[in-house]
Amino acid sequence: MKMSEAFLQYVWQYQLLEGGLRTTDGQPILVERAGMLNRDAGPDFSEAHVRIGETLWVGNVEVHVKSSDWNHHHHSNDHAYDNVVLHVVYENDTAITLQNCHTLATLELSHYIPDAVWANYDALIDPPQPRTIPCADRLGEISKPLVNSFLERLTLERIEQKCATVRRLLDESRGNWEQCCYWLLAHYFGGKANSFPFELLAKSTDQNLLARWRDRPQRIEALLMGQAGLLEGFFTDDYPRQLQSDYTALRQGASLTPIAGYLWKFFRMRPYGYPTLRISQFAQLVCQSRNLFSHLLETPDATELQKFFNVSASPYWDNHFQFDKPSPGKKKQVGSAFVNVLIINVWVPLLFEYGNQHGMQQYKDQAVDLLEQLPPERNHIVSHWKEAGIRAENAAQTQALIQLYNNYCSQHNCLCCQIGYKIITL
Repeated sequence: MKMSEAFLQYVWQYQLLEGGLRTTDGQPILVERAGMLNRDAGPDFSEAHVRIGETLWVGNVEVHVKSSDWNHHHHSNDHAYDNVVLHVVYENDTAITLQNCHTLATLELSHYIPDAVWANYDALIDPPQPRTIPCADRLGEISKPLVNSFLERLTLERIEQKCATVRRLLDESRGNWEQCCYWLLAHYFGGKANSFPFELLAKSTDQNLLARWRDRPQRIEALLMGQAGLLEGFFTDDYPRQLQSDYTALRQGASLTPIAGYLWKFFRMRPYGYPTLRISQFAQLVCQSRNLFSHLLETPDATELQKFFNVSASPYWDNHFQFDKPSPGKKKQVGSAFVNVLIINVWVPLLFEYGNQHGMQQYKDQAVDLLEQLPPERNHIVSHWKEAGIRAENAAQTQALIQLYNNYCSQHNCLCCQIGYKIITL
């Protein structure tokens, strides 16, 4: 595999070097502090403490595969590099002379990187046989405490990532937590295929109008179906015709504008995920949720939350998945797996971000505790980890494993992974 600058930065950051270091002109090097890695513009490491010969230098360190990259990147003309005290390269193919006519001290790493470190890294990034989990064949060498510790960190990392959506909706709602909660719940009620139109539906349907008809479930369903653009055209069944009539009356009184019905996806979806069914279930949830965010804030137990979210569609849908299309009779209740999806993706990040913004650690702890109360999720990513020997015990760990796969494994970002670091240095 071709040598990379990222690997050399990694080797320098963690000082994965052997032998007495010397500059290319023979001066001994003692690294007292490798410096802080800089992922933005400018030198790669700042505030490094490097003793070269008898002199202690404090400043920046720049890392390149070849020393000539200094010239190719035009660093000599950039004052941000004036304080570079050491040039760390894999191959010293040319001497670098600074504007003050001094030759830049250079360390050629090819003489000091242990063969095992490079071999372990090469096997992760460019394995002989492609693997879904790059380190799957070596996970057994890693201690369980180390894995669990890393997973705990990744759980928080994933929650924080989801909090970005909460912050976006909070900004749009001007800091209204109730409205943010309503919009976020709608977003995830649509599933992956219909999250966008479901969020549009929620934003186009004022909560105050829903609150006015909360004790009339059919009116709520008519309002949401109509606003979804799903009550256009001619129906033969009495129920959609009644919804259509109710929506017409509501629309005239409130100057409502529906979203485009074509936005909803039905094709290649399981019937239990059809937007018609989900909207009816969402309507029932709206009917039973007065001050939704405040109510959930007072419900720390996962079992109680599961009961709250476990709603059923209206009776018409016992025999239908779409209007005017009968189906075998069965009560259309939100399944336990979908309820857990709502808790994981809606309530946990809402609660965590609320704790963040109000400086209340108890809510952040409660969010993590909810994940630990929920059973492990089932999906292809979790299955891959199970095959590799890591079995999740709860939703906190499955969320961590999803984060690990999406942000590290699939990106071959092994250098930023604690498990990858351990394997590289074994």
